[in-house]
Amino acid sequence: MTYEERLQNVTIIGAAGKMGSGIVLLTVVEMANLGLMPENKDKKYTLNALDLSADALKGLVSYVTAQVTKIATKKIDTVRGYYPNITDDAQISEQYVKDVLAVLNPVTDFSAANNSTMIFEAASENPELKVKLFTQIDAANPNKPWYFTNTSSIPIHILNNNANLDGRIVGFHFYNPPAIQKLVEIIACDKTLPEVVEFAKMYAKKLRKIVVPSNDIAAFVGNGHFLRDLLYASTKVEKLQNDYTFAGAIYIMNTISQKYLVRPMGIFQLIDYVGLDVCQFILKVMAENIQGEVLNSPLLDRFIDAGIKGGQNADGTQKDGVLKYDGGRPVAIFDVNKKCYVDLNEIKSLGDSVVGQAPEALAKWKEVVGAENKDELLTAHFNGLKAIDSLGAKMAVEYGKKCKEIGLGLVSRGVANNEQDVNTVMQTGFFHAYGPINNYFE
Repeated sequence: MTYEERLQNVTIIGAAGKMGSGIVLLTVVEMANLGLMPENKDKKYTLNALDLSADALKGLVSYVTAQVTKIATKKIDTVRGYYPNITDDAQISEQYVKDVLAVLNPVTDFSAANNSTMIFEAASENPELKVKLFTQIDAANPNKPWYFTNTSSIPIHILNNNANLDGRIVGFHFYNPPAIQKLVEIIACDKTLPEVVEFAKMYAKKLRKIVVPSNDIAAFVGNGHFLRDLLYASTKVEKLQNDYTFAGAIYIMNTISQKYLVRPMGIFQLIDYVGLDVCQFILKVMAENIQGEVLNSPLLDRFIDAGIKGGQNADGTQKDGVLKYDGGRPVAIFDVNKKCYVDLNEIKSLGDSVVGQAPEALAKWKEVVGAENKDELLTAHFNGLKAIDSLGAKMAVEYGKKCKEIGLGLVSRGVANNEQDVNTVMQTGFFHAYGPINNYFE
């Protein structure tokens, strides 16, 4: 079966969710583009956008319509090539949107997947649920479809073996949001068919994604690093709170990780963005599948027990989590001891005094991340940091060394194939200005 034939009938499970909707947009555009090519004019392309909520599917159609309209305008030179007999750009854009939407089939009935040759799965991170879905579809589908799971943590061999898929599955981990993020982690298990992996690479290339392979070890490369980073920051908070209050300790670690490690957001903002319950689940998967490490966070558990979960609203805005947000900006920190939010203004002055003096050549993430002389700026920043005798500077250098240790551990344990793959994932998927495996902290 050719690439074009494999994509003729696709089902996306969890299509109206945040990850699913992005996967739908990318895939429906790719399928429509294939269908508009002269050599495919006799082929019918159908994307079954499968979700339990009919109302959510209506929102999905509106989202796809709006985004495809933007694509038609932005890429009018390319789109124009599909319609040699139409000269007006507005008519071309209108027709293109109609043709893309003609591929989209929003459904709530699982029987729609019975004729698909390819299944994307973007359901919740629950191995039992995923296996149940795969088993149900496979029993009713005579095509022996290929399964692309968007799991960010569950080992692929577990899903393959428990659903009896005979290697017709691959981990295809889009980063959030899929339509914007450039990174995809591709994870094959020991039984994944080579042709499935090759197709996955080709599909990712068509979407202009940066592909990093990960070996089939729980949490893979990206979350393997992020969750260990989380654990390190959490243990530091537990120690710091004795001298600087709980909220003060959170502030200190969040500030150091963002300001001194030159990241787009602090570690606790990132935890909020991902969702505390999601982080807790990934740690559970890691603990069940990885031996020789303590992979649980009592601090995270305490937040969740207090009802603090973070995550995002349907419109993409940030929910309150470890930090409380106003217009996307942190304004307070939740104190698990007091069971309430503490205004940031009450913490900032003490926290800043503990963090201490900034390096003279302070590198700011926005200015550094795309700079041609990035290495020079970062070298000056970290050399300056190592020369400062303050608690914050010392903790930042220690934190940077720990992140490097985590990165090297991913390579030595066989999660990542090499050091560059770790750096690529953290720079591309997490927007870090530099990879954790570097010479800045030597």
